[in-house]
Amino acid sequence: MTTDHRARVDELLADYRRSREQLASVQRDLAGVTAAASSPGGEVTAVVDARGTLTDLELTDAAYRLRPPQLAQLVVRTAREAVALAAERTYRALGPALPAGTDPEALVRGTADLRPEEIAPPARPGRVDDDEDFEQRDWLDVDATGRHLR
Repeated sequence: MTTDHRARVDELLADYRRSREQLASVQRDLAGVTAAASSPGGEVTAVVDARGTLTDLELTDAAYRLRPPQLAQLVVRTAREAVALAAERTYRALGPALPAGTDPEALVRGTADLRPEEIAPPARPGRVDDDEDFEQRDWLDVDATGRHLR
């Protein structure tokens, strides 16, 4: 009987070590995730890491010929494309380590085990008409006594 227990413990330890090695591998893969995107005209190149943090931004001379609002919009759009690419690479890196049927994207977003109604923002309560509700009052429509004219 002792041999059976020892074999089971050895098996559990081997499973644990494999899981730890797989986790370390996934962590290394995630740490190495980067993505770059360039604007259609090549004026802007954005590089992000696995978390979507902008790590590099390159602007060509042509970028400086754009008006500031156009350049800003191009930078934001290009960075978003890089973030989407990094997210996809993150999902692919996580996939093999997750249980079958687990959606890596939902897991990263924090919605993996939530129903849509749990994710939806709470409904705003209707307007409360009391002295403590200052949110929707127009202070210009108050008479000399402080009462609302409407």
